[in-house]
Amino acid sequence: MADELRAHAERLRALLEQEREALSGSRETIARLLHSIMGHLHDADTDCGIRPPEVTAKEQAEEALRLLVDRLPDGVLVNCEDRIVFANPAACKILGARRPEELLGKGALELVSPEGRVRAQRRVQRVLASVEVAPEEDTLLQLDGTPVEVEVTAIPFLHEGKAAVQVILRDHAERKRLEAQLRHAQKLEAIGQLAGGVAHDFNNLLTIIQLHAASQLSAGNLSAKVAESAHQIAVAAERAAALTRQLLTFSRKQVTQMAELDLNEVVADLTKMLQRLLGEDVRLDVSLSPAQPFIRADAGMIEQVVFNLAINARDAMPRGGRLRIQTEMVDLNESGAQVNPEARPGAFVCLSVNDTGQGIAPEHMPRLFEPFFSTKKVGEGTGLGLATVYGIMKQHHGWITVESQIQKGTTFRAFFPRSFGVEAAPLEPGEPMHAPVLPRGSEGILVVEDEAPVRQVVRTILESLGYRVFEADSGPAALAVWRERKSEVGLVLTDIVMPESMTGRALAERLWAEAPTLPVILTSGYSPQMAGQERGVGEGVAFLQKPYLPDRLATLVREVLDARETVCP
Repeated sequence: MADELRAHAERLRALLEQEREALSGSRETIARLLHSIMGHLHDADTDCGIRPPEVTAKEQAEEALRLLVDRLPDGVLVNCEDRIVFANPAACKILGARRPEELLGKGALELVSPEGRVRAQRRVQRVLASVEVAPEEDTLLQLDGTPVEVEVTAIPFLHEGKAAVQVILRDHAERKRLEAQLRHAQKLEAIGQLAGGVAHDFNNLLTIIQLHAASQLSAGNLSAKVAESAHQIAVAAERAAALTRQLLTFSRKQVTQMAELDLNEVVADLTKMLQRLLGEDVRLDVSLSPAQPFIRADAGMIEQVVFNLAINARDAMPRGGRLRIQTEMVDLNESGAQVNPEARPGAFVCLSVNDTGQGIAPEHMPRLFEPFFSTKKVGEGTGLGLATVYGIMKQHHGWITVESQIQKGTTFRAFFPRSFGVEAAPLEPGEPMHAPVLPRGSEGILVVEDEAPVRQVVRTILESLGYRVFEADSGPAALAVWRERKSEVGLVLTDIVMPESMTGRALAERLWAEAPTLPVILTSGYSPQMAGQERGVGEGVAFLQKPYLPDRLATLVREVLDARETVCP
């Protein structure tokens, strides 16, 4: 008999080896394996006529089974005659029990939410009748009454010769949380794409407004009243252009000027300005990392992150409070990076902004970074502040988290990849101021633009500066003009996104095939970064971002014509 029992034990060990890898991922495999093992043990117990001295092999097999079940990541319950007769540690954790004894003897249906008990009873009946039941989602109750969402797999089982049900439980709370975060990130990505497209189209309109307003103001023959009106139009257009830049930042389509920065220096330089911004009733505390937290970033955008978060904090403390800004080094491991779907392991610099304000309602948290969403009263904000912060973090390959409690305050944490061993470098100098007198010329310029109002106002400005202008509203139309006027065309100014399946870059390639040194200026409502990555600006090609003013147009045209060898491919 002992030999037969040892043979059964060998079969168990072989079965364990075969199913080892599958255990971690499949509820059905786990259920089948346990059922098979218990069947083998039952056979060994009933068929072999075991005598007490020969029980060692069976005990060893049972011990191996207990260790296996105890280490499973999923919960395992055995329900016999509507009572729980077995529970592994994972099941205890899911159901809020400290040890299995707290679950044993309890009615199985006591752990099911009231609305799901009828469905659970029918599931048990189908399993006992050997009817296959697919895994189902259900809501169980922990011992303290807290609901927990799980996936339930149930199969027939034999417990001490009685019909029973073996139940495999998988906690879905973490998965659902990650799925919700993923859906939120996907929604923001889709909104970002929409925002970028809206900003592009809006910039076309602003180009028309700004060029006409600037032309009227430069004419010098307007009455004071009309000149003031034109000035207000120009100011409003510039404000609108600033909003589109925020949209482009949110959608990660705004150009950046990256440099090695010490985040401590950026925050310290802003401190005095922030205190004036916050007012006397808000106390500002700043805690800087003792080590230099270097990051590779755009200084202006980092300042915008700090300002936007500080303004939000101030508005959340109408009666005053405390605002704390902190920088620190953070090293994330695999488990730490799982807290946020956008996080990843590595070395980061964390900028945290904490206030003692009113907090954010839970129902508002999922929409917090959406553009134009705001909990403020109408007229008190554009709803672009946090959306802009989100976009900036994406552009810097980082992420932002938020924790908040009503009437207890809010903490935003922005994570930037850490830069090692590089000293801070100054940013490139800004664009120089242009002379009030616009540069002129007499060359021929081919203007390719599908928006007729933009094309017309650009022609008017260039002709006023002495240039000869030829127009086209598409790539094919431009090629037709080129064939007739190629000897007269000294430069091509073309929009990138155009109809008839020919982009501005594709048009330039066709023209360069005939005239390799032909200067080309590409223009778009997108930023240079966006246009370069998705629309094909390319190296060595001049770019003019919409909206632009007459002085920028005139200066760039003259620069390209005077240095044509630097703009040819």
